[in-house]
Amino acid sequence: MGKMLQESLRAPVTRLITPICSGLLRLGISANAVTTIGALGTIISALLTFVNGRFFLGTLLIVFFVLFDLLDGTIARLSQKGSNQWGALLDSTLDRLSDVLILGSIAWYLIEIEDRIAPLVLIAAVLGFLISYIKARSESLGIPCEGGFAERTERLIIVLITTGFSGLGIPYVLAIGFWVLTLSSLLTVFQRLAIVYRGAA
Repeated sequence: MGKMLQESLRAPVTRLITPICSGLLRLGISANAVTTIGALGTIISALLTFVNGRFFLGTLLIVFFVLFDLLDGTIARLSQKGSNQWGALLDSTLDRLSDVLILGSIAWYLIEIEDRIAPLVLIAAVLGFLISYIKARSESLGIPCEGGFAERTERLIIVLITTGFSGLGIPYVLAIGFWVLTLSSLLTVFQRLAIVYRGAA
């Protein structure tokens, strides 16, 4: 699902953002700088809003900073240096940190108000890390591990739709959204394990 979504959107999005990326390069802004700004903005936004239950404002801010993730890869491709292993590691590390602090901030708020779905949010965070770990570990063993029902893009979309609608006061949306996220993540864990199992056979 994730791969299909990303492939279908890649060409039109790349055409749209290429002039922006070219302009940032002319200003001397590197791909790694864009990656770092986007991640720090996302983290700070989550910590300042989600922990206080201001879900709608937090969602708007995080959506803005998440868009930086669209720019860094294109900037790297357009630059003379191109992409490198350090940039890939930095991007992946900051993505993982952003994800856990978004979910951690939501869980913190839910624990504070003694909401029963707080453990569900924590389980979703653990499953998200497990999805990433399976891919990283399998690729370190020389086994490609692409795909799965809910890759990072889909999981983030589920979270932000959930928090956005919750911020608008729609009842039960947090419970529904995080059940969807948790079950989708669990399915993806099993799918990636199956991919690695077939690749190792």
